[in-house]
Amino acid sequence: MSDSKATVLVPGKIHPRVLERFEGQVEIITAPSGAEPALSADVAARIKAIAVSGGVNARWIDALPNLEIIANFGVGYDGVDTKHAASRGIVVTNTPDVLNDEVADTTIALLINTVRRLYQAESYLREGKWAANGPFALSPFSLRGRKVGLFGMGRIGQEIAKRLEPFKVEIGYHTRSKRSELPYTYYASLKEMAQAVDVLICIVPGTAETHKVLNAEIFAALGSNGVFINVGRGSSVDEDALLKALQDGVLGAAGLDVFYAEPKVPDAFLSLPNVTLLPHVASASVPTRNAMADLVADNVLGWLKERKALTPVPETPVKG
Repeated sequence: MSDSKATVLVPGKIHPRVLERFEGQVEIITAPSGAEPALSADVAARIKAIAVSGGVNARWIDALPNLEIIANFGVGYDGVDTKHAASRGIVVTNTPDVLNDEVADTTIALLINTVRRLYQAESYLREGKWAANGPFALSPFSLRGRKVGLFGMGRIGQEIAKRLEPFKVEIGYHTRSKRSELPYTYYASLKEMAQAVDVLICIVPGTAETHKVLNAEIFAALGSNGVFINVGRGSSVDEDALLKALQDGVLGAAGLDVFYAEPKVPDAFLSLPNVTLLPHVASASVPTRNAMADLVADNVLGWLKERKALTPVPETPVKG
């Protein structure tokens, strides 16, 4: 290895395109992910950057005395201890914008599929039941005339809202503060929005403030005609409360792309006819994941070569 090449640590698995982009430009050190790194002091001292799809806690950060940047593969970066990174002057980056369209498209598809039970209808046809038993049962719900509330109105939330407009639904949102430039109804609290709408879409990140905030009270407020869609983080949902609401008819239906302890999904969800389940695939297309990988690589290489990070998170602004 040339002395001019910086060393980048990749803990656990990451999109192969990231490694392809690094090849020949930096020294790549791979290591198993875990609670703390198992690296020699010599190797740890060489590492200036981390490219990660997962978590980086304070112990990893403290084990790397010359670490300068952590590039996270994904918009959500709750797995990275950004507060500790900031205290060390380490930049953290994520991959915003490049997946906005894909996640928004998937959200609309998940909503329609949940309301109209399209997966169940296709399964009915494939199993020969249409010919044997007659038409598939009418879907109990429709998107027609609905009021949709978005919990979260960042970049992805706004793309979802734009896609909802042609469906002629009323659109509202709840965030910590009102976005006066947006033409949608603002609700000062999550409960107020749940009481006013009959579709609630969660797109908030996983934080201490959002942990299990979608609970029995919110699902009851949404009501028996209500539909809950989650493409944000599973940690925002009290899954026991959600299961009970769906089982008891307190809540009408749910479409979930994320789960509290994924990839583990509670067995009770699998037997419910009013639930649509996806294995966290909202951004999972080849073009979008390639774009995310490129942004991870560009953040790392840009920082190491010119001390320029394209997408630093707000907690760790670049000072150069």
